[in-house]
Amino acid sequence: MKWSQFFTSSVGKKFVMALTGLFLISFLVIHVCINACIFNNDGGDMFNRAAGFMASSMVVRTLEWGLFLGFFIHIIQGYVLEARNLSRRGEGYQISLGNRGSKWYSRTMGLLGTLLLLFLIMHISQFWVPSRITGLEEVPGKNYHNLFIKMVEVFNNPFMVILYILGCISLAYHLMHGFQSAFRTLGLHNKRYISIVKGVGYAFSIIVPLVFASMPVSIYLGWIS
Repeated sequence: MKWSQFFTSSVGKKFVMALTGLFLISFLVIHVCINACIFNNDGGDMFNRAAGFMASSMVVRTLEWGLFLGFFIHIIQGYVLEARNLSRRGEGYQISLGNRGSKWYSRTMGLLGTLLLLFLIMHISQFWVPSRITGLEEVPGKNYHNLFIKMVEVFNNPFMVILYILGCISLAYHLMHGFQSAFRTLGLHNKRYISIVKGVGYAFSIIVPLVFASMPVSIYLGWIS
């Protein structure tokens, strides 16, 4: 099979979904670590310095375009696969019967993905666009933006806090299926370490979204100065 035929096949699309998914998971690790700097409770100093480095590093700025490309491919392939699955569900009793034992979040990945896309657009417009394009207030005496002040401004609104919590819940369920599915697609889900993959997958799917959700809650409740 030619490479062009492979990547346009159902297996090829799932393979691309798995690779881009794991790439985005690695981004989540970096993103949550940088954002967790606000828990240092130093008025956002450590967080602003970390965010300033990410904004000024040419290597990081170049990788950002790779990240956007990864998001784009993952989203497009996800919708293509979801459309194909929806069309097949009505083709026969056997297919519908086979889906009965799956988790509800496995059957609603399209919906969860759509919610995450809307959440991502909101998040980018609130933080990435001001810090990269429209500009933010700079930290006095420094040459990087005070992104922490922007975070406090956004999360002093209870409605935004609720939206971010819902976004994190959607992320958690999306990861619960996506993490294990990616390893299974890449053939790394055999009996020897299936329990490890499941354990790490569930732990990651709970811990990372929980840390993300705790940030707006902590700021709104005044736990972070």
